[in-house]
Amino acid sequence: MKEYEINDETLAIIPNDMWNSIVIEDDYQFDVTQKPLEIVDYSCKYFGSSYPGRKEGSRNILNSKYKLPVVIEDSRYIIFFPTNSPEDDNCVWISLKNIKDYYKVGHDKTRIEFKNEKSIIVGVSYNSFNNQVMRASRLESIIRNRRGE
Repeated sequence: MKEYEINDETLAIIPNDMWNSIVIEDDYQFDVTQKPLEIVDYSCKYFGSSYPGRKEGSRNILNSKYKLPVVIEDSRYIIFFPTNSPEDDNCVWISLKNIKDYYKVGHDKTRIEFKNEKSIIVGVSYNSFNNQVMRASRLESIIRNRRGE
């Protein structure tokens, strides 16, 4: 697959090696010849913006600078957030709306259970992951409130 655009069924984008990612969807898992951040940027562009533009919007809304969640697509509230710095080779991108629950695994890992019962383990502490979920949820809440929803 050449280029991938994030959609409602995208659960996570996991780096596989320097040039490839594993995309996990509700019913499928496949390799994409793009880095996770390239997929995020391409998807933002596909839906009419860019990663830098979405990141700047999140920065202004949340008054924050690091590991910002981004709205990939506005009307369906497709919001993804990074587990690490987006430039980090180990950064996984997670869909906010598809998370069912998450659990602490040891000292520095978190198991994410998605709504379709699939789960993955990411190399980030529970507290850090929880902060990312809260930040992404806050972004969604503020946007919904501004729209009068």
